[in-house]
Amino acid sequence: MATGGLGDRQVSRVGFGAKRLLRDGYTPDDRARAVRLLRRAVELGVDHIDTAAFYPSVANAAEGPGGFRSLGVANGLIREALAPYDDGLVVATKVGPTQQGLARPDQLRALVEADLRALGREPLDLVYLRQAGLESVAEHFGALAELREAGLVRHLGLSSVRAEHLAQAQEIAPVVAVSNRYAVDFGRVNDELVESCEAQGIAFVPFFSLTGERREAGGVATHDRVSDVARAHRATPAQVRLAWALSRGPHVLVIPGTSSEAHLGENLAAGDLELSPEELRALG
Repeated sequence: MATGGLGDRQVSRVGFGAKRLLRDGYTPDDRARAVRLLRRAVELGVDHIDTAAFYPSVANAAEGPGGFRSLGVANGLIREALAPYDDGLVVATKVGPTQQGLARPDQLRALVEADLRALGREPLDLVYLRQAGLESVAEHFGALAELREAGLVRHLGLSSVRAEHLAQAQEIAPVVAVSNRYAVDFGRVNDELVESCEAQGIAFVPFFSLTGERREAGGVATHDRVSDVARAHRATPAQVRLAWALSRGPHVLVIPGTSSEAHLGENLAAGDLELSPEELRALG
């Protein structure tokens, strides 16, 4: 499988997102299956896992469109499954969201330290600031930059940001990755940011690539042109969606999540699916 840069590492361009490891109401057997799935992912070559203290998450209609409720067990599952960690594995995590809203800058250290304890991994490979509603990320990102200088974090990223946020952060410390919503039919407002990241040598790590406008509800969004291309390749719509995202540039690293070993294998195979120029034009 092709690789892409993530900080000072080269990782497989198809990674694994921990958001959907478990569903609401999970049982001990479900948890054991999630541990086995994580181990299987690494056996199959996954060397980039994306997580957060608030993962997995489930749709929460009470929070409005795109709202979610945290199950908060992903980091513990990753440690149970994979510690002691292989030297080649990159575990990226996000800080910012809390049950009380976006953390203040002075609260970020405690969130990072909680991730260090939960994952049993020091320093953390990559920490994203997942912002919400900020005009400037400078103060929050500056707090994370201090933790990087202190040796708690190796690399910093940004999530759910605009171009001006990236510029603000880059004035403070290097940004190695941006993670925003992005799919063939959703989040295309980020087209220019994807191109900007490539020009700056920054990895772009899309989320909602499979779910599209369904967001936290999960599943694979229905799209007629995606279905047409999938039939032509005898592939799944999910594989076509991932292949489309990867086609946007060698700096794009996808992180599809699943609780199914069968879907895990399908998602990883998407890294070898090549779409023709005609098919890419049809998909837009």
